[in-house]
Amino acid sequence: MTPDAGHEARYRAIAADLAAKIRSGHYAPGEALPPQRELSASYGVTLMTLRQALRELSDERLIVQQPGKGTFIAPPHLAYQLDSLRSLVDDLRKQGHDVRTAVAGRAVRRAPAQIAAELRLRPGDTALRLERVREFAGRPAVHQVSWVRRPVADQIRDRDFTAVSLYTALADVGVTVARASEVVRPGLLDPAAARHLNEPQGSPVLVSTRITYTLDATPVVSDHATILGSMMEVRTERAATGLSLTWGATS
Repeated sequence: MTPDAGHEARYRAIAADLAAKIRSGHYAPGEALPPQRELSASYGVTLMTLRQALRELSDERLIVQQPGKGTFIAPPHLAYQLDSLRSLVDDLRKQGHDVRTAVAGRAVRRAPAQIAAELRLRPGDTALRLERVREFAGRPAVHQVSWVRRPVADQIRDRDFTAVSLYTALADVGVTVARASEVVRPGLLDPAAARHLNEPQGSPVLVSTRITYTLDATPVVSDHATILGSMMEVRTERAATGLSLTWGATS
């Protein structure tokens, strides 16, 4: 084995060992790794070799290196399949992620003009406004406001939405979701969402607007989600036969 090959084998072995410890939960999300000098001494390598190992972990989005502060374990990887009709939480839970939901409010209200247009309501019509906050890795990451068309809304308004997704509640009362259209755009965190997400106003976010339709093409849900740009990202998988879009956690 040449010296270069031996050096590469050492830092890759260190990276693999640290990655295994992170994935097993030995190091928890947000926890700081030991200082670099301590780690290099424990592995019996130079700082340069250790730093190459850490660079690999950073490329794999397992750690976050903050100059002057240290190296921290990144939040767990999250991927939300945009081209499915599952709800965000159903999708992530199916992948084995711990996603918690808090209901910040629910009430039947007069639909604002934009919502009325999206749900094809008449001026003055009311709808159920359901406000939720999604937490990933112990941190609030998504502020979501869903407007549900009546009379369907009257059948589901008392469901426990901390445990049941909106799509599941709709299915339970016989409403079949046929399709949804979704637009995702970059934005800045507004004051209302900032209070729920515990982030400064003006932080970068992704704003998703999704309209869900029943089999007869009636819009039944207008959903507006504000997603912290520091927690999630849009990814694409391109193939000759199509394009797949997913949500994923950022490092």
